[in-house]
Amino acid sequence: MDLRLAGRWALVTGAGKGIGRSIVKALHAAGARVVAVSRTQADLDSLVREVGARPCVDLADWEATEQALGGVGPVDLLVNNAAVAFLQPFLEVTKEAYDMSFNVNLRAVIQVSQIVARGLIARGAPGVIVNVSSQASQRGLTNHSVYSHRVDPLPVPVQIRVNAVNPTVVMTPMGQAAWSDPQKAKAMLDRIPLGRFAEVENVVDTILFLLSDRSSMTTGSTVPVDGGFLAT
Repeated sequence: MDLRLAGRWALVTGAGKGIGRSIVKALHAAGARVVAVSRTQADLDSLVREVGARPCVDLADWEATEQALGGVGPVDLLVNNAAVAFLQPFLEVTKEAYDMSFNVNLRAVIQVSQIVARGLIARGAPGVIVNVSSQASQRGLTNHSVYSHRVDPLPVPVQIRVNAVNPTVVMTPMGQAAWSDPQKAKAMLDRIPLGRFAEVENVVDTILFLLSDRSSMTTGSTVPVDGGFLAT
């Protein structure tokens, strides 16, 4: 299926590993020109063939983010994928874990979306934003009190479509760190009707669809990629 992404500029945060890295490669394969954002320079250097620009910045730092991304453009498509995960029991949540989670998982999404939206409005161009959220934003999970605060669709000006994907567990490095315990994994798998965790490609394919004109009538939506978890 032709997604008609060729020649369009896409910015992907959290591009160094996992879902973000796969999104960068898929967008490049679809003909898009990609700006990959990560806080780890070595990860960006390994994507040199796939990307047109590689800003290295810690999105938890508002001023550094503004300086690194304020002049990037023109951007047509944005994937807010960067996230951190501190899995702590509710009564043991620390200020440090909360602050870092808030700064990266929430505040940075708003800031980067503002930067891209201002550019689109100045150009009078339509655009698309996809936020990579989680099933945990809609259903309480043990030890996910902080991580559950992920951003689903944000209200932005018309002509900019904004949607979110809400995956179940995906066995990225972050997913493996959180769900490598077989007993813990089984408890989650037993709640997923399809009986398996998501592959990275399942999430990437959904994101590509939402970025493309094939979803031109879809905005303000959350799209579960969860094997039926939220339906149970």
